[in-house]
Amino acid sequence: MDAGSVAFLREVLESTPWIERTRELGMALRATRSPGGLLVVGTPADEPWHLTAHLGDEARLSGLPQLAPTLVRWTPAPDAPAHLRVGLERIERAERGETLFVVAEDRAPEALLERVGDARRTGATILALDCGDPDLEGLAHDALAVPVQAPLSFDGAQHLVSMAAGEAPRRQGIRDRLARLLERLSGPHVPD
Repeated sequence: MDAGSVAFLREVLESTPWIERTRELGMALRATRSPGGLLVVGTPADEPWHLTAHLGDEARLSGLPQLAPTLVRWTPAPDAPAHLRVGLERIERAERGETLFVVAEDRAPEALLERVGDARRTGATILALDCGDPDLEGLAHDALAVPVQAPLSFDGAQHLVSMAAGEAPRRQGIRDRLARLLERLSGPHVPD
């Protein structure tokens, strides 16, 4: 998906809560304090290569080195380049100021959930993009679930989040912030 397609997707979804939620998750990724401190991990069957590449591009284009991600792999090849040899043991060394971003279209396996729980206890921020995994979302500080019936695909959500991560934060007035707070507290308004 190119930048034009992502912009079109944003335009189509602008009147839905999806754009705001992907922006919020993108902004949360920016809270990582140092380059390489944004750890991106998936499941054994689906490593988030594509999203990691887009976050790397956003880090470079936006001048935000803290967005430069580290792809954490389940079984890295020992002869792979250094940036592709980072294994799950890196999650065990996660610390305060770092962010563990779990991208899992399938349910997270128990081995991953244990490591995520350990990283949370050491002070790392846990973010998740999933399809409604209650165990993973229970460990995450912030999570965005993309259910099968959503108006966008899981891949589309990844593109929206990575693009939002590289953007300058939008300045909002007090009314916008209060409206978002009230919606979070009371739930979205559903017309009759």
